Amino acid sequence: MPIQATTQGSESAVDDFDSAYKAYQRKKRAFNVTFLAVFGLCFVLSIISTEFDLLTLVQGFPRTREFLFRLVPPITYDEFALDVLDWYWNIEVWLENLLNTLLMAFLATLMGTLIGGVLSFFAAQNLAKHYATYWITRRILEIARTVPDIVWALIFVLTFGVGPMAGVLAIMFHTIGAQGKLFAEVNENISQHPIEGVRATGGNWVQEIWFAVLPQVMPNFVSYTFWRIELNVRSATIVGFVGAGGIGHDLFIAIQLLEFPDVGAILLIVVTTIMLIDITSEKLRHYLVGDEALKH
Repeated sequence: MPIQATTQGSESAVDDFDSAYKAYQRKKRAFNVTFLAVFGLCFVLSIISTEFDLLTLVQGFPRTREFLFRLVPPITYDEFALDVLDWYWNIEVWLENLLNTLLMAFLATLMGTLIGGVLSFFAAQNLAKHYATYWITRRILEIARTVPDIVWALIFVLTFGVGPMAGVLAIMFHTIGAQGKLFAEVNENISQHPIEGVRATGGNWVQEIWFAVLPQVMPNFVSYTFWRIELNVRSATIVGFVGAGGIGHDLFIAIQLLEFPDVGAILLIVVTTIMLIDITSEKLRHYLVGDEALKH
């Protein structure tokens, strides 16, 4: 009898598991079908709303190619150096404004990351002492990153006048919101055991952050910071369109005057700069984080 009872109990457990698994499969299939249906509906509505036309896109390729060719003036093999020098006739001014753009991006990234990093500890639900603190900080970060940096630039240009200061403040505010959000999500995925260890020794909240949280999140913080520098160089270029200084102002003037070779020269400078920043930041990140940490 005991053997028969055990056998019946095992069969019942298997049946229960099989039923639960089938119910899970049905639920998963229903979710997948619903998701695909909603995704397909959004895709169709977006095409209708934006009036996206594949034929128009294909027909526009020749004009796009023509525009790209106009960005580069005729450069001959025999007079290659002279043609390039003529193309970059205003290189000294462009490089000076590029330096201003890089300094704007660096300062805005530094201040925005520091402020956003501090706020991220209050915006992480597992670290905030009170839900009200968590909720208010999250809303502040949302406002900071939801408003486009070019809109921030317009606001600060009207407030402080034309110049790099407006650009720095605009990029800084957007960086605070973006970095605070990313860092908060990193904070919410840490292990709680080190925090419990600091609490067990009588440590306060600041000591928990310093000794238990930062060692876990610092590699991701560094990675996101280097990535943000690249984005902010681009942003510093864009905010120059509204009078925030930097090489973006030169690009805006060249576009307004239809000086397409100048537009091409400036774009090439910006693209090359961002590529160099990307390569450098990757090397620095690997050095600071360590190759072994990147493999895991």
